[in-house]
Amino acid sequence: MDQTPINLLEIKDLKKTFSLSGGLFSRRLTLTALENINFNIRQGETLGIVGESGCGKSTLGRCILQLLSPDEGQVLWLGQDLTRLPAEEMRQRRADLQIIFQDPLASLNPRMTVGEIIADPLRTLRPEMNKEERRARVLKIMEAVGLLPEMINRYPHEFSGGQAQRIGIARALITEPKLIVCDEPVSALDVSIQAQILNLLAELKDEFGLTLIFISHNLSVVRHVSDRILVLYLGRIVELATGDEIYDDPKHPYTRALLTAVPIPDPKLARQRNIDALKGEIPSPINPPSGCTFRTRCRFAKPFCAETRPPLEMIENGRLVACHRWREIDVPDEAVLGE
Repeated sequence: MDQTPINLLEIKDLKKTFSLSGGLFSRRLTLTALENINFNIRQGETLGIVGESGCGKSTLGRCILQLLSPDEGQVLWLGQDLTRLPAEEMRQRRADLQIIFQDPLASLNPRMTVGEIIADPLRTLRPEMNKEERRARVLKIMEAVGLLPEMINRYPHEFSGGQAQRIGIARALITEPKLIVCDEPVSALDVSIQAQILNLLAELKDEFGLTLIFISHNLSVVRHVSDRILVLYLGRIVELATGDEIYDDPKHPYTRALLTAVPIPDPKLARQRNIDALKGEIPSPINPPSGCTFRTRCRFAKPFCAETRPPLEMIENGRLVACHRWREIDVPDEAVLGE
């Protein structure tokens, strides 16, 4: 029997722009947040999405969930295009597609108790459940995420950041979703609490058979949870590979630069590493550079990099990279990666 995991989600030629006011006497400006986005995610997989702030990571997550409507392209959920669903049919799909937000306290209603917050999706998406069934389900999920039953009647301000994020995770789990988008779920937490939440997400993934999209700007965080990693730069995919491929043999100069930002606990290795640091600030998505958009910060760039945009090409075993010069760039040594 074929045990190949099915594709839960397929993104095809996705594009998202925002129209911005240029001022009282200026024309409106167009900001291209995402362009030509193509990838899939398999059942049971964790896909990490990384990139600097402003690269389109959260916008991509919200387009997948249809919290933002893409301008072009398809978001295929088990073969069905979510972008074409009527509002009522999309509402019915929300039980399968949930999100965990970056700021745990800001994402919780301060006027609602923990029990009410966690049960809230059930009132909309599981209307057939009565009050007793909802309470029993809430208590079960609270136990799964490490919250005590006596906390059910407390309010968000009574909890720490880590506990508040557990509440947010419980709220996402309550409808028994198939896919959860984790939008920088640990970036607002202390390092020690980050590890606890990451371990919890790994346990819940196995227990509930979840598929995860994990968004972060921190490659050291993504490394511990992701099967594959998608690297975004200015709204375009520049590399997509397994976690091991990304860390052992990064092909794109941007990926290499992100890796050098990962701290190394060994001082000797830290001094030896070949710093491939990023130069300057990320360009404006309103007026991106011609050709390869990364060329203005890339130490490998040549004049021809400004002429044409590199295609996202498959180089080996499903691995994708968008760089004119990836074949010419030396493979980083162990000191670069801190292995």
